[in-house]
Amino acid sequence: MATTLSRLVGVTRRESQSQRYDVPMAVLLLFASAREAAGTPRVEIDAATVRDVLSVAKDRFGPHFASVLTNCKIWLNGEEVHESTPVTGKDEVAVLPPVSGGSQ
Repeated sequence: MATTLSRLVGVTRRESQSQRYDVPMAVLLLFASAREAAGTPRVEIDAATVRDVLSVAKDRFGPHFASVLTNCKIWLNGEEVHESTPVTGKDEVAVLPPVSGGSQ
């Protein structure tokens, strides 16, 4: 009986691990100073809204990243959105810091 039970637990554990890896995650794209503060140009984050994606990123990348984020525009799939917008595994959340310079 114990062997059967441990075998069932092992199967359940393997199934839950494979299901976890099959869950698609939103991609957070980081540009310019946001990329420098995070140390990476992109990261996959499992979250329900744009706000949740940014919250996970702040926790992961620290206070310097969080301070850079205060001046950034946030886009979802190429359009500026409110942070309460839901995200799915097919979405790209882009962090766009202000651009300086221009033609003279």
